[in-house]
Amino acid sequence: FAPHLEGLAERITPRTRALILNLPHNPTGGVATPRDLEALAELAQRHDLWVIADEVYGRIRYDGHCDSIAALPGMVERTVIVDGFSKAYSMTGWRLGYGVMPAWLTEPMTTLVINNVSCTATFVQYAGIAALTGPQDAVTGMVTGLKAKRDLLVQGLNAIDGIRCASPAGAFYCFPDIGGVLERTGLTCESFAERLLAEQHTAVLAGTAFGPGGVGHLRLCYATAPAELERALAAIRRFVGTLAPVPA
Repeated sequence: FAPHLEGLAERITPRTRALILNLPHNPTGGVATPRDLEALAELAQRHDLWVIADEVYGRIRYDGHCDSIAALPGMVERTVIVDGFSKAYSMTGWRLGYGVMPAWLTEPMTTLVINNVSCTATFVQYAGIAALTGPQDAVTGMVTGLKAKRDLLVQGLNAIDGIRCASPAGAFYCFPDIGGVLERTGLTCESFAERLLAEQHTAVLAGTAFGPGGVGHLRLCYATAPAELERALAAIRRFVGTLAPVPA
C-alpha cells in the first residue's frame, strides 16, 4: 500500500487548502517512498497547499527509515506535523500529543487547544518529557517484537484459502484482502466481521469503516501477544472453513 498520487491530484480543486497525510498509514500499514514524498511535496507547492502530516506511527517502521515530508526543500514552512506518545511510547490512555509547525502558527494553535481540551495533566506532560529524553531502547525493542508478530500474522493469513495479505511496512495493522472468501460465500466484509465476532469471538474491523476503498478488506491489529495472534488465526481458519459456498 502506498499513496495513489494520480488519484490524489485529480481530487484537488480550487477549494482545496491542505493535504492530510497519515504515514505510516492506518489501516494499511503503508508508507511513502522517498520518490512519493517528493511528488507529494511538488503537488503541495504547485497548488499552494498546506500539508498536515500525521506521523504518530513514524517510529514504527520495519525498514529503519523515519521520513518526513517536512524535511524536503520548501516544505517546512507549509507543513504541520501532528505526533503523539500513544504509539511509540505506549502512552495510549494519557492522550498526549504535540505539533511541529511554523512559529507564527503556535499562538492560534494554542488558542485552539485551550478552548478544546484546556490542558494536559501536568504529570502526563512530565511523562512525555521522560519518554523523549530517556533511553530509546524500549521503542527499538517494541518495533523488533512487532515485526515478528507482523510476519506471524501475514504468513498465517496468506495460508487461508481466499485471503491475500500484503506485508505492512509500518504501524501495527494488517489489511488483508478477503475478496476470495466473499466471492464464493456471498458475504460482505461487514457481515464477515460480524459473524466472526459472534461465532468465533474474534474481533476484526471491516475495511469499509475507513471508507469505500476498504471494500473487501479487514483491518487486524497485531499489537498483542503472539499466542493471541495464533488463537485469532485459528479462529479465522475455523470460521472460513464453516462457510458454505453460494449455490451456482
